[in-house]
Amino acid sequence: MAYKQKILIVDDDNNIAELIALYLTKECFEVKIVNDGEEALKEFQSFRPDLIILDLMLPGIDGYQVCREIRHNSDVPIIMLSAKGETFDKVLGLELGADDYMIKPFDSKELVARVRAVLRRFQAKQPAVSTGEKCVTYPDLIVNLTNYAVTYMGKQVDMPPKELELLYFLASSPNQVFTREQLLDHIWGYEYIGDTRTVDVHIKRLREKIKDHPRWSLATVWGIGYKFEVKNE
Repeated sequence: MAYKQKILIVDDDNNIAELIALYLTKECFEVKIVNDGEEALKEFQSFRPDLIILDLMLPGIDGYQVCREIRHNSDVPIIMLSAKGETFDKVLGLELGADDYMIKPFDSKELVARVRAVLRRFQAKQPAVSTGEKCVTYPDLIVNLTNYAVTYMGKQVDMPPKELELLYFLASSPNQVFTREQLLDHIWGYEYIGDTRTVDVHIKRLREKIKDHPRWSLATVWGIGYKFEVKNE
């Protein structure tokens, strides 16, 4: 059976949500509807959608906050819906991490077309991962965990094992935020006796060897940890 891409629809107007769901179901998407922000955050974790259609004006937690919370640990595509057509609202939504923004009322066929376009762009941004070996590839960067080699700007970079493992781990989950404690556990193991400054030191050394690129960077998320940020073209 072919995999159906999953769409989470978040809108407190059930008539609009049902209409969107009808069109998307006809296009062979699997859909789920929720009517408030708190439920959206719960379903995001359990339903694991490939894309979220998110209304801004929600009871309780609004769409801006839902987007902000999701972007703390995921780059799942988000299309915002709003009756507000002001430039400020559009810019704010996009700056918070939305991939597209549509004004109500909208044409349902156009929404479906935008869903497909956003999904295509998102899939095109994902790193190439070889099935035969543990390797991630980005523009001007190849991190190969199988043979412990890093190629940057066409040249091989000497790198101790833990630095390489840290870089590979982050690059394997683009735009996902990890706390220092999570990185310490994944790279050094639960038995490691040390503190989170170990992570900071290794990130500093990585940045000395791997400079920020126009398409990606090792980014600090203040007060939380780090992520391998993949940037839009």
